[in-house]
Amino acid sequence: RADHRPSKLSGGERQRVAIARAIVGRPSLVLADEPTGNLDSTTGAQIIELFESLNRQDGLTVVVVTHEEFLFRHTSLSLRLEDGKLAGEQAP
Repeated sequence: RADHRPSKLSGGERQRVAIARAIVGRPSLVLADEPTGNLDSTTGAQIIELFESLNRQDGLTVVVVTHEEFLFRHTSLSLRLEDGKLAGEQAP
């Protein structure tokens, strides 16, 4: 599917391509807005494992914005916003 135009890719395929493009240059910071939103649970878990591995091995910092509560177990710090204001901070 590498030769398909972006409009021909599914939402999940587009999401995986966006993540690959974000990390291919080995940045020190990735901002991820709902990185698992269009993915099935297995692929979403693989993406989170990838982020964790890159954090451990390369020191990559990943800032994730999400509504998925299961992701909180995979963070070193969680900030909760309510009505546009910081409403809580939690370390695992």
